Amino acid sequence: MPNRRRTAAGLTAAVAVAGATVLTAAPAAQATVVDVNYACVTKIGPKDAVSPVDIKAVKSGSGYTITMSFDKGVSDSPIELGKGVMTPRAELVLGGAASGTVKVKGTPNTAAIPPDTPIKIGTLTGTFTPTKNGKVTFTAGTLIVHALGMDAAECKPKNNPAPSLELEVTGLSGGDADPPAGNDDGDDDGSGSELPKTGPLDSAMALGTLGGTVLLTGAAGVLWLTRRTAR
Repeated sequence: MPNRRRTAAGLTAAVAVAGATVLTAAPAAQATVVDVNYACVTKIGPKDAVSPVDIKAVKSGSGYTITMSFDKGVSDSPIELGKGVMTPRAELVLGGAASGTVKVKGTPNTAAIPPDTPIKIGTLTGTFTPTKNGKVTFTAGTLIVHALGMDAAECKPKNNPAPSLELEVTGLSGGDADPPAGNDDGDDDGSGSELPKTGPLDSAMALGTLGGTVLLTGAAGVLWLTRRTAR
């Protein structure tokens, strides 16, 4: 009978460790490449372009370094743009546990851009410093292409894109997010775009809860074995 008690206790401990491991492995950020349909106002008239947008976050000190990249150009120029004359900048719209925008900026073009060729935007970088814990979403906002000493193109998303990044902010002292009003999956951040489900994090929580249930069952089994032995 002691062997059975040790086996039950070992199984209980293993399940508890497994549940904790699943929770620890849950990703802190989820990035999704989102197609953004930009409507651009340029010096040569309106232009439309669709570009896949990727937003990522890397922890840096008390904040995060945010990068925004484009897979396709969003506008073009009727004349050649020489090396170093074009610099892009953009705003990322925050949602969830944060509000407002994050400004990101690119570097000047390293090579000349031929005329009537989509302008390759490259990677834009900025900084986000959270003020409270919780899920924060990042959605592509206005993009400005500054070229030849002026804002040559202003592009705004017209397809109400979904967030490209969902970041789970944790560990801030006294920075707990406000409790949610409910558990409806359709809650939004007030901007009209639906927040995506957490996905893997939800699954991790479910597995963690399952681990807790099995843990309680294992403990009950140990008690039952103990009582049976006492008889």
